[in-house]
Amino acid sequence: MPIQTRVAPTGGTVSQAVTELDAELAAVPVRQGPVAPAAEIAAALPFALDEVLALHRAKGEPGEIVATPVRVGDKVRELLLYGVGDASPDDLRKAGAALARRARGRANLVVGVPEGDLSAFVVGTLLASYEFRIGEASKKGPLGALTVLTESGPDAAAPQIERGIALAQATALSRDLANTPSSEKTPAWLAERARELAAESGLSVRIRDEKDLADGGFGGLLAVGSGSPLHPPRLIELTYAPDGADRHIVLVGKGITFDSGGLSLKPNDNMKTMKTDMQGGGIVMAVMSALRGLGVRAKVTGLVAAAENMPSGSSMRPSDVITHFGGRTSEVLNTDAEGRLVLADALAYADAELDPDLVVDVATLTGAAKVALGLRHGALFANDDALAAALTEAGTAAGEPLWRLPLVEEYRKGIESDVADVANIERGGYGGGSIMAALFLREFVGDRPWAHLDIAGPARSTSDDLEISKGATGFSTRLLLEWLTG
Repeated sequence: MPIQTRVAPTGGTVSQAVTELDAELAAVPVRQGPVAPAAEIAAALPFALDEVLALHRAKGEPGEIVATPVRVGDKVRELLLYGVGDASPDDLRKAGAALARRARGRANLVVGVPEGDLSAFVVGTLLASYEFRIGEASKKGPLGALTVLTESGPDAAAPQIERGIALAQATALSRDLANTPSSEKTPAWLAERARELAAESGLSVRIRDEKDLADGGFGGLLAVGSGSPLHPPRLIELTYAPDGADRHIVLVGKGITFDSGGLSLKPNDNMKTMKTDMQGGGIVMAVMSALRGLGVRAKVTGLVAAAENMPSGSSMRPSDVITHFGGRTSEVLNTDAEGRLVLADALAYADAELDPDLVVDVATLTGAAKVALGLRHGALFANDDALAAALTEAGTAAGEPLWRLPLVEEYRKGIESDVADVANIERGGYGGGSIMAALFLREFVGDRPWAHLDIAGPARSTSDDLEISKGATGFSTRLLLEWLTG
């Protein structure tokens, strides 16, 4: 990540840190009200901080920044009065993001942070500095270094800063994987990145190639990947197994490295973001990379069902019947509903072979979820209330909110097939596309607790907004890590 985060010694002041580090910017927090801080750097101003805030009609809201010049030693520097609201985790995350965006291109920022969830502040600062470019760097790069001053001092603050860095790094990794162009990012490429992550993060890894998938009966992955003979599918399996693990969790991610829609071809504009259609798989890989560093106690297996969905003479066709892992069959009514086909194989494999305590899958699965919930909430489906509640709570804490949608039993008739166990899209005029997709996936999870996160809306952004950057957002990376470490 581009920002170095440090903690200044207890008793250190903003003025002292600015002088010692020759920092270009200094920042002090303003609480809701606004409530001006008792900052010693204000003595260098010819007016009170209250007067500055009143002039700008500031309220101390998170994300709000008021700037004024200030002389520190023999140099003029810029003092930022940044709103932190009530200093809740959400407020501090927004405040950190706003500061990082305001400080772009500067070498150093010294900031006093109020007592609270410092990890949320760090996450906001680091993720707002995220940038993905191929070629020359942007003219105005990210903030170079961040110095954090806290009342509690370095010993108390360091663990929170380390956690914030770990959460931000995992999210940035998931964004990098998703933002990589599909000309480079094939299923085999994704599998090689998984091997590298396993070596770096102390994980075991198993990669099934097309021959292994055929021998194992993974018909969904093979069918979806059949239209791309140069880039055949892979099933990635990463395992984290700490000593004394108290439960086994399986995470399953959709890894469609490019989705043209297959023979049910998408319009051109709808394809432009489809390099990110493997974001669920990238999130699973990123989460797995952070488990050891965060001290997760559970055994976690990450499955990424990776394939490229392309049109060709060898593509699957509407009306084809697929035999998935374990023998259950599905009728293909639309080749653009391919994500559920590869997830079905992975879910059935997890249920039959891995015997987990619970399973969570994550996928950019349906446009219907985006229509229902927009760009800031992920859709949650679950067959277990306790699991749904835990994920919802983790999403709120991480700033990645979920909204639970129902698994409507009456709608199950809509995915009945005349020739197979289930159809891959609804055919009875019920609507509710995201619900139908979830009902399809439920067919392959057995009786164990399971949750499905449809992140089609919040996984992509068309603009920068606080800690969200244009392109892939990595939505649910922090949520899952919050849940696993809770």
